[in-house]
Amino acid sequence: MRHKQRVADILNVNKSMVKIGILSDTHGYIDDRILHHLASCDQVWHAGDVGHIRVIESLNQFDQVQGVYGNIDGTNIRVRWPEHSFFEVDGCKILLIHIAGSAGRYNEKTRNLIQLHSPDILVCGHSHILKVQQDKRFNLLHINPGAAGNKGFHKVRTLILLKLNEGKPSDMKVIELGPRSTQTVD
Repeated sequence: MRHKQRVADILNVNKSMVKIGILSDTHGYIDDRILHHLASCDQVWHAGDVGHIRVIESLNQFDQVQGVYGNIDGTNIRVRWPEHSFFEVDGCKILLIHIAGSAGRYNEKTRNLIQLHSPDILVCGHSHILKVQQDKRFNLLHINPGAAGNKGFHKVRTLILLKLNEGKPSDMKVIELGPRSTQTVD
């Protein structure tokens, strides 16, 4: 048994896996259910409309947090997080922005950022509509995690968990956090 474990360890030395939690549109609301699902993540990405500084403070308990501000966010959020962010995780290039437009039909700012950075993954929010789509036109994975907060027209609060295995997205899961209300849901 010990030999099999050593062989498995040797085979996995060069492989890396990063677990990511992606959320957006919290609108000042963060609860234990959100934090529970993010607890197993190596990184957390928030795609804007944070709504209140306590959301950032709650997320700062995690080691690596990337976030951008959204259209509802005031100066206290905007001084902490940028309008858009480009970063790499294990060789995977990510563009994070709140308002991007729909897959393949991005607004001018987003198109310019895509052309500048050539991201592998674009993460956005704003619409409160959960959507994951391969965008063949721009050769990227478009992710909108829906809305994790309790304000807006969405009926179910959502976030996304995914893994980057050697920089490639895999094992994506949509987490339904319950109805858009402040009531506890079991």
